[in-house]
Amino acid sequence: MTSTFQGIEIGKRGVHVHQQGINTTGHNLVNAHTEGYSRQRVEIVPFEPIYLPGLNREETPGQIGQGTVVERIERLRDRLLDRRIIAQASAEGYWSKRDPYIREMDHIYLEPGDNSIRSKMDDFWDAWQELSVFPADMAPRTAVLERGSTLIDGIHERYNRLRTLQVMADEDIKISVAAVNDISRQVAELNNTIQKVRAQGDNPNDLLDRRDLLVDKLSSIIDISVDDRDPDEFMVYTAGHVLVQGKTGRTFDLEHNIETEGFSDVIWSDTRQGMYFRDGSLKALVDIRDITIRDEIQVLDSMTMNFVDLVNEIHREAYGANGATGNNFFSEYPFATNVNGDYDGNGDGVYDSSYIYRINGVNVLESRAQPGLEGVITLSSAGGTVDIPYYPTDTVSDIITRINNSGAEVTARLNRDGLLSLRAAPSDNYRDREPAAPPPGIVRNNPDFVIRHIEDSGHFLEGYAGILSGRGSEGAYDWGRAGAVEVLRGGAESYALAPFAHPSGWIDVNPALVEDLSSIAAGFGFNGRAAYPGNGEAAAAIASIRNTQVMVGRAGTFDDYFADAAGRIGTLGEQSGRFLETENQTMKRLHELRESVSGVSMDEELSNLIRYQQGYAASARFITTVNAMLDILINRMGV
Repeated sequence: MTSTFQGIEIGKRGVHVHQQGINTTGHNLVNAHTEGYSRQRVEIVPFEPIYLPGLNREETPGQIGQGTVVERIERLRDRLLDRRIIAQASAEGYWSKRDPYIREMDHIYLEPGDNSIRSKMDDFWDAWQELSVFPADMAPRTAVLERGSTLIDGIHERYNRLRTLQVMADEDIKISVAAVNDISRQVAELNNTIQKVRAQGDNPNDLLDRRDLLVDKLSSIIDISVDDRDPDEFMVYTAGHVLVQGKTGRTFDLEHNIETEGFSDVIWSDTRQGMYFRDGSLKALVDIRDITIRDEIQVLDSMTMNFVDLVNEIHREAYGANGATGNNFFSEYPFATNVNGDYDGNGDGVYDSSYIYRINGVNVLESRAQPGLEGVITLSSAGGTVDIPYYPTDTVSDIITRINNSGAEVTARLNRDGLLSLRAAPSDNYRDREPAAPPPGIVRNNPDFVIRHIEDSGHFLEGYAGILSGRGSEGAYDWGRAGAVEVLRGGAESYALAPFAHPSGWIDVNPALVEDLSSIAAGFGFNGRAAYPGNGEAAAAIASIRNTQVMVGRAGTFDDYFADAAGRIGTLGEQSGRFLETENQTMKRLHELRESVSGVSMDEELSNLIRYQQGYAASARFITTVNAMLDILINRMGV
């Protein structure tokens, strides 16, 4: 039979249930603005009735209810929506981190502008034009020197600012890796605690919120996915690798790489293998440091090397007012000190490669002439080599254009003397690599401004242009051995050594010209005799470089280079801003959807508070009524 005090027990359970509802509502209200908090709801169910099915039960009709009980306190989350946010957050993190760097690069360029490199270079050309008119005077030479120094200072400033931005990205990478490691550790610790709480039969709502918040933050740094099918083995993956499994969290480390100019590669701490992310702010920083900024430095280096080489080429042949000749206007510092460009790439004390920047032919060519030859020119490229065919109907200009449009890391032009000039371009080893592929080295494997391979199956580069001494693979120039210049027909006068790394950071005006202005050349000599005082042909030739097709990387003229630079940075900024706005709008919509499910509504919680208050009061009143009945039964009967 049922207990006499069953009513008291039912009322007590009602009081406890509604008190728990009031406490949960209060917990929701005070955490309404807590980051990552999910509102909680009390799940109230009837207590087990009397009797459960069985043979040893009293013969009473139906089941007798025993009040109510809190089955669980559940947090409201949409797991499908959470996964969508995790997947989308890495894209937003990527563009959110990339956009400020692109905007800073836009400030660095100042193109077009009165203080830009372009305006300083225009002033430099104008000074040479003035010297060509007054070649015997010292004032124009002073202007040439000062404007040359100003231009070099502008190039140095741009390089230093780009380099500083690259170093900033590297520091951000270190901070991001430390953040990933810290979050990984915290998630693993929470997994351990959550597992223990669940083992006791409790629902660790607040701990789950903390874990989900950490996962959200992690998803903006790197691309991740989660697997919570096994509550005791909550797992986090990144790029197909396990980052967190249950109470075990893996970490990353940074390893300095001499082949990436000392910048750090992200590797796994346990296996020491490289890790390359597909999305997220850390991926954006790596791309900014190793691709975007590096490409801009390469382009600046390319412009600087072409500019310096062209000016020096003319200035060396010309004569100064004091009769001096053979002087460079700008100082050059070769990467290899050996006269043949031989270099010890593997550090074993033996020369094993040749670092050559420019190779000139020995035969004078006419751009509109048809060599009447057929063959295939093979030049080095990012993927190894590229083949450039030529045919009997091609002109010299056609072949040069085909070389420049081939994607090879070598550009071609006819110099002032009509000689074919092949020059190395910056390497393309980072630009088109797959996101998950390890970056190749940039020092030993594919250095900047080094011609790595020249080969011709026909006679254009051999007998016609006079660059190679033989055809086919036997007569090919290949940088992978010492003394590679031996196959060149022109000897030591036909090639120039590759420069020390990043010429835009160290190039300077020749100190000998600073000490003696009269050594600044203005005219060409004749039959080995110095130029006449009124000869300004050399100064005019240097000034004409401004509008000459000189192949600055992939740009034809220096004006093309500056136009490309301004357009490229503008396009990057526009792209970054557009993608960032799109990702922000997408994430805003997803967060609003999550807020509609998991967010705390003040109106709803206050309504629940009133409801639980009324239920609490009713339960208390029920206990009072049952107490009065028992008082009559116990104290007043039989008197």
